[in-house]
Amino acid sequence: MSEAVIRSAHSASTSPGLLASLDPLLREWLPRQRWFAGKGRPVTGFSLVSATEVLPLNSRLGLLHLLVRAHQPLVPTQSAPAHPADCYQLLLGVRETLPPRLAPALIGHPTQGPLAGLTVYEALHDPRPADVLLEALRKQAHIGELRFERDLAQEIRGDLVPRLVTAEQSNSSLVYGDTFILKLLRRIVPGVNPDLELPLALAREGCARVPAPAGWMLAELADDPVGMGEPGDPYVLGVLQPFLQGATDGWELALRGLAKGEDFGGAARALGRATAEVHTALARALPEVTMGRAQMELLVEGMTERLTAAVQTVPSLLPYAPGLRSAFDALADLAGEGRTWTAQRIHGDLHLGQCLRSPSGSWSLIDFEGEPSKPLAERRLPQPTARDVAGMLRSFDYAAHSLRAAGTQVSAVPGWADACRAAYCSGYAEAGGRDPRTDPVLLRAYETDKAIYEVVYEARHRPDWLPVPMAAVRRLALPEPS
Repeated sequence: MSEAVIRSAHSASTSPGLLASLDPLLREWLPRQRWFAGKGRPVTGFSLVSATEVLPLNSRLGLLHLLVRAHQPLVPTQSAPAHPADCYQLLLGVRETLPPRLAPALIGHPTQGPLAGLTVYEALHDPRPADVLLEALRKQAHIGELRFERDLAQEIRGDLVPRLVTAEQSNSSLVYGDTFILKLLRRIVPGVNPDLELPLALAREGCARVPAPAGWMLAELADDPVGMGEPGDPYVLGVLQPFLQGATDGWELALRGLAKGEDFGGAARALGRATAEVHTALARALPEVTMGRAQMELLVEGMTERLTAAVQTVPSLLPYAPGLRSAFDALADLAGEGRTWTAQRIHGDLHLGQCLRSPSGSWSLIDFEGEPSKPLAERRLPQPTARDVAGMLRSFDYAAHSLRAAGTQVSAVPGWADACRAAYCSGYAEAGGRDPRTDPVLLRAYETDKAIYEVVYEARHRPDWLPVPMAAVRRLALPEPS
């Protein structure tokens, strides 16, 4: 990357007509993207947070980096208060005409403003803009309000061929020559993002279960135009990590084994060990806290509120509500008796799809962003490790039922999920020194909370899958054996 590129002029990107010219195109294109979080609600307008010409727009190929807020109507409720419009990261390529190979990336043709007469498209489909991002990371470039940082201990070659990963949902990723993967966050919030914070902390601890960040992209904005942080807070835009070549995610492995009737217990046990190793390293790297009665009452209150809201959304939950609530009441009772729990930083959204197994059989954990729908401050709170464990236990249950839910004729292997759950907890105990099943009240509460979330999600997005979490609801609503 030349100095001219790094210090390119921003005349067109700062033009007051830029966003107006893109507005009609983005209203049509943005809601169709899989990572757009506001589906089902119309976009009423946009406001510009940041605009940077990474490649000059008056050249043969321009590259425009935007942070824009998409305004949508939102009815505030007790469980989902009103918040500022979501801010999205966009990388737009600008050409006079689009080559046929980039036709699927077309966004549109502005008719007014500084881009009038040009073609705008999703730049991540184009190898040249993708090369520019990697080069900026290699050279630790500053481009306008964008800052590119790297770990100098890791070599980043400049001849790596990029390709866009098509299986992403809440974010986008580029793979460079099967050596690195650049995860570009789509919904942007100010503050320290755990998807960078936690892998960096684990790298300092020498934890090999999580790929160590090789580089990262930030936006440095003078104030807080997103309205969700403090002036000067960093905006994490992307993280570059080693690409685990030949690795397969746990969800795919589980479904493949289920379809063949193969045992998954050994893999589940090894995954339990890997999870415990990550938890142990996080406990060393970052402070732990003790959760007593006051903290647990707040935790239980949140779980109970989510159950109440879920029953209103999915009335078929109503017969099971008393049994489900008993899981939360039991946890509150323990806290009232003086029981305390240790909380620490955790993964926050752990399931089989967040785990990769190498050809040698070694497991790695990825995607530490947490649940993107949650506020960043909440995602960074210390929590009991049982929350991660419960997420994985629910994932085994999902896998066991998924083939039938997906409409295939393959039946689940009898006892498959139970065997995997037991093996996972045993492996966790081997590496972590404590079996999660020795705290059944906490584990049941977290698993119940997760199943309730799943019911609402499936009812809204995949009604054919609703029987999967409802089967867990029926089980979790039963009285615990004395």
